[in-house]
Amino acid sequence: MPERRPFVRLPTDVYPVNYGLSLKPDLIDFTFEGKLEALVEVTQATNQIVMNCADIDIITASFVPQGGEEINATGFNYQNEDEKVTLSFPSALQKGFGTLKIDFVGELNDKMKGFYRSKYTSPTGEIRYAAVTQFEATDARRAFPCWDEPAIKATFDITLIVPKDRVALSNMNVIDRKPHPDDENLVEVKFATTPIMSTYLVAFVIGEYDYVESQSSDGVMVRVYTPVGKAEQGKFALEVATKTLPFYNDYFSVPYPLPKIDLIAIADFAAGAMENWGLVTYRETALLIDPKNSCSSSRQWVALVVGHELAHQWFGNLVTMEWWTHLWLNEGFASWIEYLCVDHCFPEYDIWTQFVSADYTRALDLDALDSSHPIEVNVGHPSEVDEIFDAISYSKGASVIRMLHNYIGDEDFRKGMNAYLLKFQHKNASTEDLWDCLEQASGKPIAAVMGSWTKQMGFPIIAVDQEQQGDDRILKISQKKFCASGPHNENCPSWMVPISICTSEDPKCTKLKVLLDRQETTITLNSVGPDQWIKINPGTVGFYRIQYSSSMLESLLPGIRDLSLQPVDRLGLQNDLFSLSRAGMISTVEVLKLMEAFLNEPNYTVWSDLSCNLGVLSSLLSHTDFHEEIQEFIRDLFTPIGLKLGWDSKPGEGHLDALLRSLVLGKLGKAGHKPTLEEARRRFKDHVDGKQVLPADLRSPVYLTVLKHGDSATLDTMLKLHKQADMQEEKNRIERVLGAISAPDLIQKVLNFALSEDVRPQDTVSVIGGVAGSSKQGRKAAWKFVKDNWEELYNRYQGGFLISRLIKLTVDGFAIDKMAVEVKSFFESHPAPAAERTVQQCCENILLNAAWLKRDAEDIHQYLLQRKAPPV
Repeated sequence: MPERRPFVRLPTDVYPVNYGLSLKPDLIDFTFEGKLEALVEVTQATNQIVMNCADIDIITASFVPQGGEEINATGFNYQNEDEKVTLSFPSALQKGFGTLKIDFVGELNDKMKGFYRSKYTSPTGEIRYAAVTQFEATDARRAFPCWDEPAIKATFDITLIVPKDRVALSNMNVIDRKPHPDDENLVEVKFATTPIMSTYLVAFVIGEYDYVESQSSDGVMVRVYTPVGKAEQGKFALEVATKTLPFYNDYFSVPYPLPKIDLIAIADFAAGAMENWGLVTYRETALLIDPKNSCSSSRQWVALVVGHELAHQWFGNLVTMEWWTHLWLNEGFASWIEYLCVDHCFPEYDIWTQFVSADYTRALDLDALDSSHPIEVNVGHPSEVDEIFDAISYSKGASVIRMLHNYIGDEDFRKGMNAYLLKFQHKNASTEDLWDCLEQASGKPIAAVMGSWTKQMGFPIIAVDQEQQGDDRILKISQKKFCASGPHNENCPSWMVPISICTSEDPKCTKLKVLLDRQETTITLNSVGPDQWIKINPGTVGFYRIQYSSSMLESLLPGIRDLSLQPVDRLGLQNDLFSLSRAGMISTVEVLKLMEAFLNEPNYTVWSDLSCNLGVLSSLLSHTDFHEEIQEFIRDLFTPIGLKLGWDSKPGEGHLDALLRSLVLGKLGKAGHKPTLEEARRRFKDHVDGKQVLPADLRSPVYLTVLKHGDSATLDTMLKLHKQADMQEEKNRIERVLGAISAPDLIQKVLNFALSEDVRPQDTVSVIGGVAGSSKQGRKAAWKFVKDNWEELYNRYQGGFLISRLIKLTVDGFAIDKMAVEVKSFFESHPAPAAERTVQQCCENILLNAAWLKRDAEDIHQYLLQRKAPPV
């Protein structure tokens, strides 16, 4: 890779106070015209102005000093590599205020970033385009020349010139709408002045939409915009949003500062959603819910994403990180509080247990790699910024905030948050600023404790041993860095670890809390008899893994069987052991034995995590000749719960029962459980014939099962259902499972379909990923497909995180050393700067898989065989 020039932030001699911006998009030719009149302050005399600008042509530029003569710029020097333009003036611009005027043109691109075009089908079946925006992190500069850094805040006065039959939205409310003087088919829509804000949060949308609206109890007008004819599908999100705004208002004790908020579904959208102030954009699947055709997991997803984006209206938009190094503050915080908010709106979701499976364990897995990175990472160039929108910023960020909230307690935490928001509103802040406010509120050493979690990568494994002395239990606790490749002996970093301990006397209640601030310590628990077990990290809140002595582990196992351990702790115990087996610290056979103790497990999230880990194991063992034996193990483990649940929902069941049924039937069907397969085929036929439509919660497991054991006719039927589906959720549901088909020629057909017009650009990734994740055959084919179509795929996703996701989904499952070499060398000759770290992580994972297989395959095989052997 050619070395980049060192990155430099913009000079501070001229900065904006207010942007007056008028844009006129052409929805036929995919171009736009723009006029900028920015009030700026010159803080020291200069004859040039440096701004960010990308893929924009400046036609004229001039500067009018307050009360002075207009000075025309004499040169525009574009530094394309740095996405900057330098405007040169014939004489020095003097200190003071003035107006910078720029006329420019740009392109409505199809790259899902900047000011771009999004393709949709009108209710009459015509293909049309909307013009929409996605500016975070560094793409406002593709819509207008600006100072595109989060700390350079200004106010914005936006005017959009658009066809009169289109909806035009921006961050603020419309204050004027009048016919365009030169063309009666156009209108000029003028929006109110925004508060002081960062460029990456500016947004505009021009298209055709319907909406539903309501007012929150604290007087904010909330609208959810949907594709035409689908207003009903916005009602669920509207309900969540109107409940959430007052919840945050109360939690932060700071009112939402704008008169309105719009939530809008965009057809072509790279991320899940984007928190633009007052105009939040979403993928259709993250916002639209159809009561008949949406499954329970979609409702939950919409609730979480709405909660996440609305939290940003305060945390991110009102107070913004000073630079992208502190991005984690925005994302980690919003990824934590979205759960708090959903728990408030839907207590029946048991969402905090799901957090552990969805975010916490995911972050632990990634952060155990040598190629992980600290939460706070110095970034400069845009491609480096793109790279940190990952599970460390989001999921580890959320996990350490959850740990911190638990350490401080809710009351002091809220007090500190409120102080932080009030002190920095309309300004910028860094991680240290938040620690200061929380430290003052709680009187605890927050900066010292948290620094060890955000400034160094990784986390500790806590080793625990015990002895009984009379009525007391003496615990010996020590920490060292946990590495996915097993224990290392070099100089070890250490952490400030908040440790809590509970006993079998009251598994829900913490008996003792300590702060482990050194390598090891000894703790005495008074009056804990020899027959009691001891559990470290109740609630699975601390961000670390635990290795118990074998006697301590033995004593915990009955707590899994009789369910006296909390669900989240049953999950955590199993997840820790699975992770230790991958690191070679215990045998995988030990984990398989533990898994068999979960036969009576009722909890959805515990099953979900088990299922995930068995999926990893099944994928690993697809490289051996005893893959069928692990399928049999999966069938044996899931059959009892499957029989208990049955196929049809029963009166009085709730959200979690629906999720569990879908999970279990899918697992049994995929593993080839005969009765499940037969019933799935019968119900699929009735569904396709229109005799009995499948309930939404059964569609994924049924589709997956029939495809996994299906032929070309099954695939054709599935593709037909895809074409007919009116809802994006249903299209996605089908796209995700297509890869389950097993015949090589059909796998190829699915891969070609991924790049066809029938799949939206952001969804191609999940189709290819589905193929790679389904079988050994699929993995090889998907990797070959990505290599063969690299130019097109790279061009399509350029910087964004979709390219990282594509690479990870495609190659993470390989398990021979030489594949790591092949992947590494492919990306050396086909560089993807924003995915450099992902490539390193994938290569590391491939080598870890290979080592795991070499180490444990034979033992696993023997165990699976002898489990079935008749007793002698």
